[in-house]
Amino acid sequence: MAPAMAIQSIVDEQETEYQKGVKQLYEKGIKKLPRKYILPSHERPNITSNNGHQHQYQAPKDFATKNGGIKQNIQLPVIDFAELQGPNRAQVLKSLANACENYGFFQVVNHNIGDGVISDMIDVGTRFFGLPFEERSKYMSANMKAPVRYGTSFNQNKDNVFCWRDFLKLMCQPLPDVLPHWPSSPQDFRKSAATYAKDTKHLFVMLMEAILESLSPAPETAAFPTADGEVVDEMEKELMEGGSQLMVVNCYPPCPEPDLTLGMPPHSDYGFLTLLLQDDVAGLQIQHNDKWVTVDPIPNAFVVNVGDHLEVIFSNGRYKSVLHRVLTNQSRNRISVASLHSLPFEYTVRPWPKLISEQNPQRYRDTDFATFLQYISSCEPKRKNFLESRKIC
Repeated sequence: MAPAMAIQSIVDEQETEYQKGVKQLYEKGIKKLPRKYILPSHERPNITSNNGHQHQYQAPKDFATKNGGIKQNIQLPVIDFAELQGPNRAQVLKSLANACENYGFFQVVNHNIGDGVISDMIDVGTRFFGLPFEERSKYMSANMKAPVRYGTSFNQNKDNVFCWRDFLKLMCQPLPDVLPHWPSSPQDFRKSAATYAKDTKHLFVMLMEAILESLSPAPETAAFPTADGEVVDEMEKELMEGGSQLMVVNCYPPCPEPDLTLGMPPHSDYGFLTLLLQDDVAGLQIQHNDKWVTVDPIPNAFVVNVGDHLEVIFSNGRYKSVLHRVLTNQSRNRISVASLHSLPFEYTVRPWPKLISEQNPQRYRDTDFATFLQYISSCEPKRKNFLESRKIC
């Protein structure tokens, strides 16, 4: 074999290995991060100290429980769901509006989703990624509309540099139609994941009632129906009664050189709201006041973030979808479950008419999910590029 052909053969073989995911690489016991995963120096994780200087990020042995020196943490606004349903609703709505405007993130506690439902979802997710690759690979697909899809990185077909992450994506609506396509192993996966999907859908609906109420220009134009029987807009009906739900189970194995790569790159979520469940290993960072800060997990709480749809629909830019990313660490496996909720895939996304006026003109072009899929299929998605592409100058 000619030298050039031999080199190409080695490159092709390596590329095939990378497509199998980072769990495979970790299980092989690699000590050095392959070049495919090494970010350019200006894109690598770093921490800003109090004096404003940039420091290269060094993940501590167990940064779920240690401060890691210069690592900065943030206490997100906490929304008590029980208080939201009680006599203090008006005050909690103000806190919710503040969180969506100034953070784009908040944590929800006392949400009525049972501890058993949460622990079962983390457990079956962990066991799925513990299956042999041959079993996991059954669900690999290049079809982004497939009801179930196993893969690696962020967008493995377009990423020039891979992320240290494997994932399992599950379409959740309509549940009776998609459930037979979900993994049948572990044996209790479908039952646990379906219960979790239904419970998070209900929580999403309740949170959206509150968010729409917090956005309402005035009480007499309340966004959600009240006891007076006010009319609900078509978009609100679609969001509450139908809508899309995508569940993503993420696996971040220990990484040999976490200072050179990311679990996920800076990005915003395309949908309306994302409800994120984390295990006890920290890793999520959000961009706040131009700094990257780490969100410490609260046991059994949900981290909720504003998606691009909420920034565009209803809020017309008032509530912000914020950039976030995921760090890796050297010693502990991390599992998270993201439940992304939005309008039906075929629905046209546009700002809420009630918030459009001469003083507050429309800031985004109408769009739909097909346009989004075409965008991410044609380029490497980064940061908030898609949303920026829809802005009206």
